[in-house]
Amino acid sequence: MSLLSTRGLTRRFGGLTAVDGVDLDLGTGEIRALIGPNGAGKTTLVGLICGRIAPSAGTIRFEGRDITALPAHARVALGIAYTFQITAIYARLPVFDNVALAVQRRGAPDLAAETLAALDRVGLADRAGQVAGTLAYGHQRLLEVAMGLALAPKLLILDEPTQGLADAEIETFKRLVREVARSATVLLIEHNMELVMDLADRITVLNFGEVLAEGTPAEIRADRAVQAAYLGA
Repeated sequence: MSLLSTRGLTRRFGGLTAVDGVDLDLGTGEIRALIGPNGAGKTTLVGLICGRIAPSAGTIRFEGRDITALPAHARVALGIAYTFQITAIYARLPVFDNVALAVQRRGAPDLAAETLAALDRVGLADRAGQVAGTLAYGHQRLLEVAMGLALAPKLLILDEPTQGLADAEIETFKRLVREVARSATVLLIEHNMELVMDLADRITVLNFGEVLAEGTPAEIRADRAVQAAYLGA
């Protein structure tokens, strides 16, 4: 059984169909990349999955349960965590407090220890006392990942998480995602194709709101339709 599956998932905005009949299956412990040109519908699709956007048609199942009508907070409680394309941190609070709020939300028994553990996983433990809004942009992205990890998710959705990261931080991020995948599924929206090809188990390519192709990195790299639409080869 898939951890998450969508069938015929569709979202229309007036006369625009942003997501058009998408069938998607994510397995437990999988690192799946979601790629495609700008405007392909990637962020809308993950907004549908996490409950921030209501579908116009189709269904979403998580661990076999129909969650199509569940609000976003109920999906978080089930184990779906989503980091945003644009950082969504509490800028005026310390780094520690940002993550502690996520730890508290799931009722963890040792708030301080679990907060520091999440920060340590992303390399920010030494910045726990810093006001979040004063972090460099790349570190704010990592803070948001720590907030997602603090929820102990079964599915972690990362929307362009390496934007603003230095090369050394990207290497740290890749190690982190592989470690997270030991206990959770990761769905990654990313434009850094070198990272995608190195990190993903499978890749789903969207184009004009539809699934253009799906397969291993090698299969996607060799797919002529994908080359024409996105990879430019």
